[in-house]
Amino acid sequence: MMNPNAFARLVRLPAALTAPGDTLAGAAATGRSLGPHTVLLPLCSTLIYWAGMALNDYADRALDAVERPERPIPAGDVTPAEALTVAIVLTTAGIGIAALSGGRRALAVALPLAASVWAYDLVFKSTPFGPVSMAATRLLDVLLGAESVRSALPTALTVFTHTLGTTTLSRDEVHGSTSTLVGTLAVAGTVCASVVAAAGPAIRPTNGWLPRAVGAALATVYLGSVAPAQLRARNTRAAGDVRRAVGASVIGTIGLQAALIARSGFVGTGLAVAALLPLGLRLSRKVSAT
Repeated sequence: MMNPNAFARLVRLPAALTAPGDTLAGAAATGRSLGPHTVLLPLCSTLIYWAGMALNDYADRALDAVERPERPIPAGDVTPAEALTVAIVLTTAGIGIAALSGGRRALAVALPLAASVWAYDLVFKSTPFGPVSMAATRLLDVLLGAESVRSALPTALTVFTHTLGTTTLSRDEVHGSTSTLVGTLAVAGTVCASVVAAAGPAIRPTNGWLPRAVGAALATVYLGSVAPAQLRARNTRAAGDVRRAVGASVIGTIGLQAALIARSGFVGTGLAVAALLPLGLRLSRKVSAT
C-alpha cells in the first residue's frame, strides 16, 4: 500500500495548493456569489490536478528512471499500476464532485478539463504543443468556476499566459537551456500577467479603490515571488536555476490568483488565497512542486 509520503510526492502536494484559486478566480471574475461551490469546485480542481500529476509520473516512468530517479515510480515507492489507479480514481471523483456541485453547467467544463489533462500527459507533453496544452488546462480550470465564459475569459487568459511561460521554461529543468529565449518568454509572461492582475477593472465598483489597491499589491507580491528566479534562470541557463525558477513559478500561481480575485472585488477571498502562498513555499522545500 502506498504510504502518505509517497502519495504526497506523486501528486506534488505543494503544487496542489495552486488549484483551488483557479475556480475562485473564475467565480470572482463573473461576480458569482461564493456559496457551496466555493468549497466543492476548488476540491474538484484539486482532485483533477492530483490526477494529472499521478498520470504524469505513470506516462514518464521510463524517462524518469534516467532523468528523475528520485520520483516515486523509479525510486520504487509507487508502482506504475498504483499511479494509474490513483489518476483514474481522482479524475472520476473530481468529475463527480463537479456534477454534484454545479450540475450540467459544471460538468460541461469538468469533462473537457479532465480530458485536456489526460491529453497533455499522454499525447502532447513531449510535442511542440505541450506548453499550450498545459496552459489550456488552467484556462478551463478557471472557467470551471465561472458563470459566464465571456466575463471570465480575460482572467482565464491571464492564468493561461502565466502557465504557458512556466511550462515552456520547465522543458529545460533537467538539462538546462542553450538559449535566453525560453527564459525571456517566461519573464515576459509573468510581467504581462502581473500587469493585468494589477490594472484590470474591478467588477464590483461599489467597493471603490480597495479592490484595485489590494489587487495591485498582490500582483506585486506575485511578481516578486516569481520574476527574480526567472531572471536568474534566463541569465545562467543552468538546470538547477531553471528548476528553481519553475518551482517558484508554479507556487507563484497562488499570488496571481489572489491578485485577480481581489481585483474582481472579492478582497477577503483574495487575501485568504494569498495566505496559501507562504504555506506552498514552505511545503515545496520538503516535497518538490515540479
